[in-house]
Amino acid sequence: MSLFLFLRKRLSSSKKHSLKSMMLQVAKDLLEAEEKEKQIERQTYMEEHCPPLSYPSSKAELEALCRELHGKIEVIDEERYVLEQKAIMVVNEVKDLNIKIVDLKGKFKKPPLKKVRMSADAMLQALLGSKHKVSMDLRANLKQVKKEVKEEDKELRDVVDWRKNIEDKAGMGGRKKMFETES
Repeated sequence: MSLFLFLRKRLSSSKKHSLKSMMLQVAKDLLEAEEKEKQIERQTYMEEHCPPLSYPSSKAELEALCRELHGKIEVIDEERYVLEQKAIMVVNEVKDLNIKIVDLKGKFKKPPLKKVRMSADAMLQALLGSKHKVSMDLRANLKQVKKEVKEEDKELRDVVDWRKNIEDKAGMGGRKKMFETES
């Protein structure tokens, strides 16, 4: 299939079709050759293991032939029974192993990981073990900067709640305050 994906963009549809039909013809020829080989193999096996049947002429020879065939059938039945029992044991073992696999998957279910805040000291101690007691203060080497406070910031901080400001200006005294601040 990957060949078709590669050739899809470069070949015209007629060329793709002819290439596909040639590949199918080769596959068909291979399957036919394999089928003929299986038939020949089956024929040789039958010739080796099943000699041509000779019909007995008397009743005693017929009984001997029947005993011989019954003996072979018993041997084959015993072999079949043993193989069947082995197959059943293997199937049961596979079932048991599948059950064990499911149990092990269920026992060790991985919990969802959570983010944990750790200090640098705790991380180093976790990485290096409890034997190494390393103390790192990462803030020790930082420069200290003094913050300059601007006057505008002070005014902004001093402004109180706007509702309180309106309540102060309400009423007769509030109107007077408004006129005093505007002029």
